[in-house]
Amino acid sequence: MQKHVARLRGVLTGILFTLFFISVGLMIAINFRPLFYADIKLLNLEAQSGLPASIIKENYDALIDYCSPFYQGKLSFPSLPASESGLSHFAEVKVLFQFFYISALVTFVLLVGIILYKKRKKNHEYLLISSITMILLPLICLIGSAINFSKTFELFHRLVFSNDDWLFDPITDPIINILPESFFLQCALIIIFCVLAGSLILYLRYRHYRKLEKH
Repeated sequence: MQKHVARLRGVLTGILFTLFFISVGLMIAINFRPLFYADIKLLNLEAQSGLPASIIKENYDALIDYCSPFYQGKLSFPSLPASESGLSHFAEVKVLFQFFYISALVTFVLLVGIILYKKRKKNHEYLLISSITMILLPLICLIGSAINFSKTFELFHRLVFSNDDWLFDPITDPIINILPESFFLQCALIIIFCVLAGSLILYLRYRHYRKLEKH
């Protein structure tokens, strides 16, 4: 019975670690602007959107600035029009991003407490259980992306958002022309990489403690 309880706690801790590393990965993905700047050439965004690189950059920067939890005010693109439904969707995206910023902080505090407690108790089994738990979500996402990223991307939006405001019309919301699915795939891969890296770190820490116990 105690083993089952310990495993359940390990799984719950693994979920906390997963949420933390998802949050960190998302923060990296949306704030690592050089990735998008490089994509302007790599994904040929100037030809796809009919806009010069300078216009693409300034409007993308305005969107990312708006999504920051420290930004106060309404979204306004410097040189592109936007519909009410488009602005409404980005407002929902901002709320979603704020959730992950808060999640990163809350899970970090909780995990520090758990790690210190487990270290004092010399209980390191949770590291292995958490590491295994963390692998599951990235595997599901990778399989879904490999099979059909467009469908996975659509499913994500239908699950997270309660309306169809995310279905942009390129005429009324030309910002969508500079945000291709390929860019979102890259962001998803960054998040998945962060979770897998976190899982590997936990596993290596577990192995480290096991070696110490044997000596």
